Amino acid sequence: MTPEQLRDLVRAVVAAVVERGTLTVAVPDEVLVERPRNPEHGDYATNIALRLAKPAGMPPRAVADLLAEELRAQPGIARVDVAGPGFLNVTLAQGALGQIAVQAVTAGDAYGRTAPLAGQVLDLEFVSANPTGPVHIGGSRWAAVGDSIGRLLEASGAAVTREYYINDAGAQIDRFARSLQAAAQGRPVPEDGYGGAYIADIAASVVAAAPDVLAQDDDAQRQAFRERGVALMVDEIRRSMQGFGVDFDVWFSEQSLYDTGAVDKALARLREQGHVYELDGAVWLRTTDFGDDKDRVLVKGDGETTYFASDCAYYLDKRARGFDRVVMMLGADHSGYVGRYKALVAATGDDPGTHLEILIGQLVNLLRGGEPVRMSKRAGTIVLMDDLVEAIGVDAARYALARASVDQMIDIDIDVWTQRSNDNPVFYVQYAHARIASVLRNAADLGIALGEPGDVDPALLAHERENDLLRALAEFPRVVASAAELRAPHRVARYLEELAGTYHRFYDVCRVLPRGDEEAGPLTTARLWLCSATAVVLRNGLGLLGVSAPERM
Repeated sequence: MTPEQLRDLVRAVVAAVVERGTLTVAVPDEVLVERPRNPEHGDYATNIALRLAKPAGMPPRAVADLLAEELRAQPGIARVDVAGPGFLNVTLAQGALGQIAVQAVTAGDAYGRTAPLAGQVLDLEFVSANPTGPVHIGGSRWAAVGDSIGRLLEASGAAVTREYYINDAGAQIDRFARSLQAAAQGRPVPEDGYGGAYIADIAASVVAAAPDVLAQDDDAQRQAFRERGVALMVDEIRRSMQGFGVDFDVWFSEQSLYDTGAVDKALARLREQGHVYELDGAVWLRTTDFGDDKDRVLVKGDGETTYFASDCAYYLDKRARGFDRVVMMLGADHSGYVGRYKALVAATGDDPGTHLEILIGQLVNLLRGGEPVRMSKRAGTIVLMDDLVEAIGVDAARYALARASVDQMIDIDIDVWTQRSNDNPVFYVQYAHARIASVLRNAADLGIALGEPGDVDPALLAHERENDLLRALAEFPRVVASAAELRAPHRVARYLEELAGTYHRFYDVCRVLPRGDEEAGPLTTARLWLCSATAVVLRNGLGLLGVSAPERM
């Protein structure tokens, strides 16, 4: 019995006593079931009696006594104690606790998946680095965290579209084009341009694809380097993302918003709604009416539109595509952008609290032996995603980047994350899975099979370490749902590390396979199901982080 199943059982018991008229309250939609800090207080605890006491007009302990009597009669419940002011401490029957192993193995890839977000259609935009250079280590964090959040949201029932916004319009693209043109002509890169060896590489690729480009006039050259250079850079970013295990459903061009007239339509809509005015030759959006600290320029005095104007069009485009909620992931340098974007959403007539969500993430430092790694072979001044992957591998990189809350700055030490020891968190978790895979292979070699669910007696899993492991496995669906709700994949990583430790402690004291001439018995089968269930949860949890679950290490 999982916490969710116990929650449903408690709610059913409340509904039963209400229906009989013994308790006069509204049956609550949600029932809190938690693990008690002291294992001696049972497997789970609930405060439902305290919540119902006031509306029922009864003392909390009287409500608790009433519910406890009902619960004790339910299948799978071994004991119910009333504690303190009216808490219910529940101990499951041994077979009910052991049944968790059967449920996990039987569900397989589906174990841990729930449906609290069913029906929600979400657009998840992340990374969206300018196509003026390779993805740096900060973008790598958003790639790992963003993709993991997408997996978590899907595991909770939401329909998720992963989107990359290509900022291929505006001044930074002009500087990029001038930098490529200068490199192709053998001139120094402009002072405000982009440096690094990759600029020369892309410039050479443009010339190789269009040998006559340098014979054209200056404007034509620049346009060619702009179009072809951006396309090549986007292709490289796409390759880096795919190599990192991140696939976007949509690659959206900012320039397309101008080419299709979407920007003009967005400004016209905002003007019709009375939120646009002109001052000093510029066109402004009155965002202060919606909580922003100052109004924002949409079109500058020289007629050039701002990034904010295309942001307006981009948001409206997402909503027109049918997304209930727009989720954006931005770096710490964009924290000041939150207020103006919320105001933009409100100006369109939407509710920022319902239709918009912005996540802000902190920086990443790459270390070696505790000292900063500052230089990239290609970029010269920053560390790139490809540098990180080359240094520690995709699995370690994704796990390290997703392991900490995004609002915390993190350090990734190459020496730690390349170790094949328990000091390396991803190795520790993956090794637990590989260890179980080895046990299952050895069992197969001995001719011992799991069999069918009816072949196992879950009540035999009565050892303290077995119970610890079963309770940990039961928590997985709740961890996934919580991590999805809070957009916090680091909760999954920390859970997996605790689970791995719980498994190792179980394995150290509970012999799984027979030795020598010993015969395999029902306990052997039960423990193999428990091992297999743990492998399922480790594999599913690592999958939510985009990390592999190796069977040999």
